[in-house]
Amino acid sequence: MTNVLKAKQTTLMDRVVVSGVGVHSGKPVEMVLHPADANTGITFVRVDKEKGTEVEFAGNYSSVLDTRLCTIIGHPEKGMIATIEHLMAALVGYGVDNVMVEVDADEVPVMDGSSRAYIDAIDQVGLKEQNAPRRYIRVLKPVRVQNNDSVGELLPHEGTRFDVTIDFECDAIGVQTFDHEMSPEIFKQEVSLARTFGFMSDVEKLWAAGYALGSSLENSVVIDAEQKIVNPDGLRYDDEFVRHKTLDAVGDLALAGAPLLAHYRSFKGGHKLNFNMLEALFADDSNWEWVEADAPIRSATRSGVTHSTPAIQAVMGPETN
Repeated sequence: MTNVLKAKQTTLMDRVVVSGVGVHSGKPVEMVLHPADANTGITFVRVDKEKGTEVEFAGNYSSVLDTRLCTIIGHPEKGMIATIEHLMAALVGYGVDNVMVEVDADEVPVMDGSSRAYIDAIDQVGLKEQNAPRRYIRVLKPVRVQNNDSVGELLPHEGTRFDVTIDFECDAIGVQTFDHEMSPEIFKQEVSLARTFGFMSDVEKLWAAGYALGSSLENSVVIDAEQKIVNPDGLRYDDEFVRHKTLDAVGDLALAGAPLLAHYRSFKGGHKLNFNMLEALFADDSNWEWVEADAPIRSATRSGVTHSTPAIQAVMGPETN
């Protein structure tokens, strides 16, 4: 076993407020991160101050509504919260197990397009250990998904490793690979600052369709028609593009409902592929098992379960919406 398996669950020491704008709406968003009890996991609460309503969503893949432009969770009739992937990456990548995320809009604030503002918010209040062992989902055998030329694999691994490759027909990007064991320190130093990126031609189409209204050079790396980076300050990492794709993968796979013990490999991936990987993983109970500290939770503890969601909710707390 690796030392990470001996860790206790964590939550925030205190509530912290993060304010910004939504990348698609361009409207102000206030988000409050609250401490949460052990074994409750990550939950989202959509607060509508005008209607005086609150709707809670589980922070796992069973709540996903869409993955086309970003990862959106919620309920088709009760509401949604979009662009959660950068926040999820910060929480799980930085080792936060239990937190309640309260949002007063239909999307999380984009901040600078990376996860660093959320990391800074966590650092502002600090973390505290809870009197419960951290729980993991261990991948037991290879699971593979292919969507056209996008390919993803989850492989057994005593740790958490991300091996992400992108391939763009663009001189500013080209082929890039990021392959690293993931830890809170590595996530903060090597991944959390990587910003979302896009092509000016695509951004203009999104603006015309009423999306990306909050997108700007303050929160996105933009590439123009001449395949040059528009941002005056350039890149934060030489390979910032693949590091951001890794950030997205960390956030999307966090929707498993617990940290994964696995080696994740992806080629030309995105939100859809990441989500499909979780669907494939949990489609067969023989693909995975629970691990708590040094002792795995054997399959007998989930007898009769034919789908992952009830098992995840039994540990992380039931969905209340």
